[in-house]
Amino acid sequence: MASTMQKVQDIIHDASNASAEIDRGLAQAPESDPEAIVPIRTSMIMAIASAHGIEITHAAAADLLLKFSATIQKRQAPVSRQALAGWLPGIDNNTNDSTAAALTEAIGWTANSHFNQAEAK
Repeated sequence: MASTMQKVQDIIHDASNASAEIDRGLAQAPESDPEAIVPIRTSMIMAIASAHGIEITHAAAADLLLKFSATIQKRQAPVSRQALAGWLPGIDNNTNDSTAAALTEAIGWTANSHFNQAEAK
């Protein structure tokens, strides 16, 4: 049986890959990816909570996503440049998908820390 950490790592890795694939596919349609990526990140948070033995609702996971995203906002400086480059087919698609993956990773590990602290209480 996999440890909690291994489960969490797999959950985050899978969600990051899915986010990258979606962002790569939608690179030439700026601002369209949130509708596809938000459900992945929300489900990831729910799965991480479950791996820690904590059950949360979809609404609670969505609230946590907003909270975690706000704390990571400082790391999104390259997104404006990325969005502009995304208008050019084939140019900077790797930046788009790696940014989506990195942000999903950051949100996932922030969620893991949150649920680690909740377990400790």
